[in-house]
Amino acid sequence: MAEATFIDRVATARRGRRLEYFTIAWNSLEGVVAVIAGIVAGSISLLGFGIDSFIEVTSGAALLWRMSVDADVHRRERNERLALRIVGLCFVGLAAYMGYESIGDLIRRQAPEHSIPGIVLACVSLFVMPLLACAKRKVGAALGSAAMHADAKQADFCVYLSAILLGGLLLNTLFGLWWADPVAALIMVPIIAKEGIEGIQGNACHDCSN
Repeated sequence: MAEATFIDRVATARRGRRLEYFTIAWNSLEGVVAVIAGIVAGSISLLGFGIDSFIEVTSGAALLWRMSVDADVHRRERNERLALRIVGLCFVGLAAYMGYESIGDLIRRQAPEHSIPGIVLACVSLFVMPLLACAKRKVGAALGSAAMHADAKQADFCVYLSAILLGGLLLNTLFGLWWADPVAALIMVPIIAKEGIEGIQGNACHDCSN
């Protein structure tokens, strides 16, 4: 029974590593497309979305590192705590950036420019990221990994940001509501910051065990 459990854990850790490889590849591509589209359109929202994607690349790399030593209990626990703090720092950095850019947009009354690539990217992300978040939560539950749960939450936030980006672009394009995107982003800031602080303090996912 113990051997079967160990084999199952190894297989789950391998599945977790595959998810992180996909996270890194997808978010790298997503970040490049969003940043280029943001520069071309002069859109702060698209640039912010691209930077968020690169933050998630950092998070994915941290979790990949944690999964690489899952079989070693002591190193696993140490890397779990460090990876959780890295993911938490990513959350805090994202919250700070979103708050700064959103307030700047409101002060400058700057609306997102029309961008078909941005709209398409947001739509694709709305489809991909919920599936990725769900898969990561399953791995996190199987391994008792708070860091993986935190990373799954970051994928959830990417879904929210995709919806914010899409809503802002569409509302501005269809109805001229320039303020929709920065206001929606500001609503997300305290939620993201709270998750980041909990991750840094090592308090995320209290019911997870290693």
